[in-house]
Amino acid sequence: MKKLAVIYHSAHGHTEHIARHVAEGAGSVPDTAVHVVKAEELTSMPNDLLAFDGFLFGSPTYLGGVSGPFKNFMDATGGLWRTQQLKGKLAAGFTVSSLPAGDKQSTLISLFTFCMQHGMLWVGNPILPEQHRGIPYDEAANRLGSWSGLMAQAGHAAAADAFVAGDIKTARMFGRNFAETSRRICC
Repeated sequence: MKKLAVIYHSAHGHTEHIARHVAEGAGSVPDTAVHVVKAEELTSMPNDLLAFDGFLFGSPTYLGGVSGPFKNFMDATGGLWRTQQLKGKLAAGFTVSSLPAGDKQSTLISLFTFCMQHGMLWVGNPILPEQHRGIPYDEAANRLGSWSGLMAQAGHAAAADAFVAGDIKTARMFGRNFAETSRRICC
């Protein structure tokens, strides 16, 4: 049984909504247990990360980077970094912003760098953009064309579940791919 954690911060519910769809996709893979955890709950207990085989990290993009609470979580893992206790675990990242670009790539690079410093193995986003196959843009998987991780867009001040169908589909596919990768690569 693979034990995966979807760890996220969400101030307005958008990133949480995507996190739950990522978890649903990962949980659709047999013999996979998925735990959805708020990053701020782990800030005081970073050693709880040791119980997991892999991590899907999610943060909104705020001013071109991860949110403050997610950065606090990252900083709290310093003791684990010094002893490299997360080395070899799988990791991936996802982010949400209100604009199509919104500098989401900067957030994914921040998550990637965090994982590389811990010695984790990064799983990107292999989903081909479906709009090139004639699927309408809002229904297309990976419509925003991100390879380094999952990107989703929620309108500014929109309801927490106000995502186009393509972003929800991508989140599930992204989670499923991560879980399938964990089964192929790990133990």
